[in-house]
Amino acid sequence: MKKHDKSKLLKWLLGLAIFLAVVVICLWPTNYYIEAPGSADQVSQYIKSPAKGANPNFYLVTVSERRAVVIDYLASFFNQNETRYSQDELMGRQGTEAYNQMQQYYMQSSQNNAKYYAAKKAGAYHSKKYLGVYVMNVMPNSTFKDKLKIGDTIVKVNGHKFKSTKELIAYIQKQKVKSKIAIVVKRNGKYIKLTGSVVHLKTTNKNGIGIQLVDHTEVITKPKIKIDVDGIGGPSAGLMFTLELYQIFAKQNLSNNQKIAGTGTIDENGKVGMIGGIDKKVVAASRQGIKIFFAPTDRPVGIKKSETNYAQAVKTAKKIHTKMKIIPVANFDDALKYLKK
Repeated sequence: MKKHDKSKLLKWLLGLAIFLAVVVICLWPTNYYIEAPGSADQVSQYIKSPAKGANPNFYLVTVSERRAVVIDYLASFFNQNETRYSQDELMGRQGTEAYNQMQQYYMQSSQNNAKYYAAKKAGAYHSKKYLGVYVMNVMPNSTFKDKLKIGDTIVKVNGHKFKSTKELIAYIQKQKVKSKIAIVVKRNGKYIKLTGSVVHLKTTNKNGIGIQLVDHTEVITKPKIKIDVDGIGGPSAGLMFTLELYQIFAKQNLSNNQKIAGTGTIDENGKVGMIGGIDKKVVAASRQGIKIFFAPTDRPVGIKKSETNYAQAVKTAKKIHTKMKIIPVANFDDALKYLKK
């Protein structure tokens, strides 16, 4: 091989090596996730019931979360609708599997609250059976760390049964720091007894055992309702599920042929709670041609008025120049009154 040809080959190989190195670097996974607008989906497709009346004009809105590779992470700085979060910011100290499982439990709790309140509001038969509380997270300073697992159902504390998470928390808060606590949990169909002690929680400045909980309930209604959601987690579809189910129970059509979306948690008293990613949801709804969007006015302690979901939704709507109406809601009745008008 001539010297000129060897030099040409070496340059070609060097160029190929540099190209492959750049590709590898660009596709290298980071410790960040990209949060972006998701989709607006018809709530009716998730409702299964022998009763008629599911309304195709009501939409729940999602946020997309994806693990970022280097090129994706860098590109996100040029997209105003995308936000970067480290894994710890998004999931805390949990792994991906535990985080996804937690989101599914939140979704299940949201569905039960929606069924219960919608039937109650419409005057339909409804009953709720309290099964215990789901363990959603265990704090680092908890004496139950490495004992409790995400998804465990607490059925007894010191031999006591409780009718709600609030009752259980109130009982533990009355105990002194270092007091012994015996917990019975249901895990994979088996009952397990675990012991620990009360600690002082800096986050709430109260005594506790350092775990995050959500009610584990079973709700029965007539007509029977089943919500089958695959791949969507979290509690933020609570309001839209409740609106959809209320129409079935009350045998009413509230949409007036308008495409209506919204977001917000729902509790058993109809309060609509704050959620995350409201700006992404406004963008997703607008892209889908939604006409009306319900946004929570809920303002937890420490949240400025300008930081509420409603304020952020209005700000985002102006930024993207959408004609979609942003409607403030503090509770289910606010949304219902608006639709009935």
